[in-house]
Amino acid sequence: MAKESFDKEIQFLRMLMLTSGAYNRVQFAERLGISVHTFDKTTRRLKEIAAASASPSVNTKDQELPLAVRYNYYESADPLLLFLFRTKSLKESESVRITHILEALNGQALTVMELIDACSSKMPEDMPLPDEKTIRSDLKYLESVGVIHKKNTSRPYQYQLQDELLRSLADEELIDLYDFVDVMSNTQVPSVQGYLLRDSLKKHLLRLFDEASSTEAFLYKYHYHSRILDEAHLYTLLEAIRHRRRVRFRYFTPKAEKTYTAQSTNPRFEREDEGKWHKSLPLKIVYDHQYGRWYMLSSDREGIRKFRMEGMTHLEEAESIPEADFQLKTAALEEKLQTSWLIDTGTPVTVRARFFSPEPPEPDFIKQRVLLQGQWGEIVEEDEQSFIYEITVNGIMEIKPWLRSFGSSCEVLAPSHLRRDMIEEWKEIQDYYESI
Repeated sequence: MAKESFDKEIQFLRMLMLTSGAYNRVQFAERLGISVHTFDKTTRRLKEIAAASASPSVNTKDQELPLAVRYNYYESADPLLLFLFRTKSLKESESVRITHILEALNGQALTVMELIDACSSKMPEDMPLPDEKTIRSDLKYLESVGVIHKKNTSRPYQYQLQDELLRSLADEELIDLYDFVDVMSNTQVPSVQGYLLRDSLKKHLLRLFDEASSTEAFLYKYHYHSRILDEAHLYTLLEAIRHRRRVRFRYFTPKAEKTYTAQSTNPRFEREDEGKWHKSLPLKIVYDHQYGRWYMLSSDREGIRKFRMEGMTHLEEAESIPEADFQLKTAALEEKLQTSWLIDTGTPVTVRARFFSPEPPEPDFIKQRVLLQGQWGEIVEEDEQSFIYEITVNGIMEIKPWLRSFGSSCEVLAPSHLRRDMIEEWKEIQDYYESI
């Protein structure tokens, strides 16, 4: 699949999860920014991937797409992003060819010519036989992603699977390793690489023990599908930061009517769309744990810019900049973020709030949470019933949801405009729950 298609399917799945089938075909295609024909084609493609990923006992062919791609909240072996990553950049012929290469290398090392013979003997009749250039390209790809490596240092090279980890550990050690990777990939950020390793280890353990009990020690539940979906761009951006490169991408703001548009290849049929092209130098990646969102903080001609990664499509690296310029821009960003609750670069303001302690014998979980999550803020006054917490932050927008989450256990004292805002919000919430 082409990179553009991967972007489209990420946005497709995001909307599918958010709307839960509330739109019909025409509404869905219009909201996404694609034609109904493309919607149908994408739906078929996703159902094919779902069928390939599902267990043999599950029939996804006749299911509605939301059901075909839905996974049990407590079985996170196949999150939506991993579902796409498996077929991210492979055409059907590439997928078949690479499968045959890996099968041939299972338990032995082979040269390029031996792999050509092995693949040619197994390729379906309706697919072209691979030549030497094609096989070398496949091997280069597999070597770059760490699946195989060269056994010797002189020509002709022999290639073998990179499975020393699996072969060098005892069965009990493999189970311990799987449990560790399982916990880390399901609880840490980022998670995609851990999911891929977890997936490989699980398949290996199932081959060894032929039962699922060895791989079901823990259960998890997630609320943010987008956290994992947005990691599709994370590694590209981290690579750009590492090599001091600008990136070019099309961006759709959270308020845009569409979330994706295909890249026009014919200038005669160019059309206006909400997505705008940007070129910017990524400086920092920030994850908002409260909302499950990824942000790219960058620098361009307009100064410091912030982009939500869920709105970025058609992402590609551009030219590099001198190290001195990168350090200068990074220092400017860090200075602006010194008193930022998350990524706000506005005017600093001192927030003062009273937190009420629960009545004994209940433990003071309010104070524990404030001390854990309150960043650089401090408790300036305290008695048996309550304490006053104070912090200076860039603006009130980002800290407001955190204060609101304490409900009646928090009273905002200052600034006065934040106090008024909170009062109005609680009145609005009260109206929603009035007796009918």
